[in-house]
Amino acid sequence: MFKIKTKNDTTWFFLLLILALFLWLLSLGNVPLRDWDEGYYAKVAQDMFQSGNWLFLTYEDQPFLLKPPLIIWLINISYHLIGISEFSTRFTCALLTAFGVPLLYLVGKNLFSKQQPAILGSLVYLTLLPMVRHGRLAMIDGIINTFLLFSILSLLKAKKHPVWAIGFGVGIGLIALSKGILALALGGILGIYILWDNPKILLKNPMLWLGLLIGFLPVVSWYFLQINYYGEQFIQVHFFQQNFDRLSTAVEGNSGSPWYYVLELIKYSLPWLLFLPNGLILAWQQRRNSWAKLVLTGLILFLIIITLMGTKLPWYIMPVYPFFAVSVGYYLFNLYEKETYYPKWLAFSFFFLSALIIIGGIYLWQETQELLLFVMSVILGITFLLTGKKFKDNSSKFAIILIIGLYISLSLFVMSKAWVWELNEAFEVKPVASLIKENTPQNTIIYTSFDYSRPSLDFYSDRQILAKDNNTLEKLATTSSYLLLDKETFDNLKLTDVKILGEVNQFILISTHKP
Repeated sequence: MFKIKTKNDTTWFFLLLILALFLWLLSLGNVPLRDWDEGYYAKVAQDMFQSGNWLFLTYEDQPFLLKPPLIIWLINISYHLIGISEFSTRFTCALLTAFGVPLLYLVGKNLFSKQQPAILGSLVYLTLLPMVRHGRLAMIDGIINTFLLFSILSLLKAKKHPVWAIGFGVGIGLIALSKGILALALGGILGIYILWDNPKILLKNPMLWLGLLIGFLPVVSWYFLQINYYGEQFIQVHFFQQNFDRLSTAVEGNSGSPWYYVLELIKYSLPWLLFLPNGLILAWQQRRNSWAKLVLTGLILFLIIITLMGTKLPWYIMPVYPFFAVSVGYYLFNLYEKETYYPKWLAFSFFFLSALIIIGGIYLWQETQELLLFVMSVILGITFLLTGKKFKDNSSKFAIILIIGLYISLSLFVMSKAWVWELNEAFEVKPVASLIKENTPQNTIIYTSFDYSRPSLDFYSDRQILAKDNNTLEKLATTSSYLLLDKETFDNLKLTDVKILGEVNQFILISTHKP
């Protein structure tokens, strides 16, 4: 039977960290920043870099009241260290997200009496597509998971070493400084886990309360300064429009059905999703054990919370994945240790996935002609085929084949231009930004006929570009303005006495300033 070689915890920590850093940092700057989160955070950090104002966030010199400041501070630090670029914008988020992989290993080591389920759980987490993709973006959600894992690790270690309880409060405080109200949800879930698992030891530990004080002191201080400076405006925008409104309404039209997040799991967590039902069954059967209480509390309660929210966005599901990985990792370990015959439906599922991936790879090659995606599809198809065969043969080597194949495939995926597929939803932003930057003065507002304003365009051009309807554009053409128009709008407006500054990607940049 295949066995994972036992090494000491330090060796596994750094091995997993190296694997994660390679995958999360590989070709990190090979594609432009996407709308919306990346563009917003990059632009706010760019403003901070230029102004030196670390306390009050701005977007084009206007108050940016939507988010707490931690991610902006991290990006700005990166800008100061290695300059402003796609790589530096994403670097600190990717770096912190990668640390979640070895942290999950340490969580597993404290949950289980053996090393193998901890290793398998961290390798599942390492090779989950949503974790890799969103963790590499300049977004909050990957680093939230790392802070969450640090909080969980602190709780587990505090059972034997009470001083570790300080880390729980620090981790939750970092979540609050990153995404505000989410700290209440995740902190509440871990609080329920404490009450279920071992309330006497932890709730009577003064270090836990000291940690909460330490963790939330900078949070409360920052919020006090913002409310004192902006007053009612900050409360309305930050707390109600950005946070509480998302609980009850679909902000900006981001709605979805009650099974929205189930579909997200199905779409993006395969093939590991195939093992989750049995992992949850094991958790229920062993619900007296600490690992099972953590998985059942974290995964089920958080899914319920985000399902009840009015606003639905794909990355809201990210905190589910640490619990998902622990559950799947334990089930894989259970297959190793106790099962002689593996479920035949798993073999069939991997054979089916293999055929599906190979057909999809051929389609991708025909559509994109991108060699990396084709090679990735071939490797993934072969991986699933071999995994299915190992299941059919009741061989425990299926896991190492699957993990290695997924890791190589994900590496090829992030080396391609397709890993940020949202960039295909609109025009290529960098050539248009260069046209604007080269032909307009700084601190200028440009008005565009495009359907919506794009934060990434603001960032790359270092100007603010506002979307307006044709009637407004026609009125602006009679004033001294800069207009970025698509060809159809330019022709329809029949503008005269204007200066064409340049043309790129079906856009024309004009000036209506009189000489």
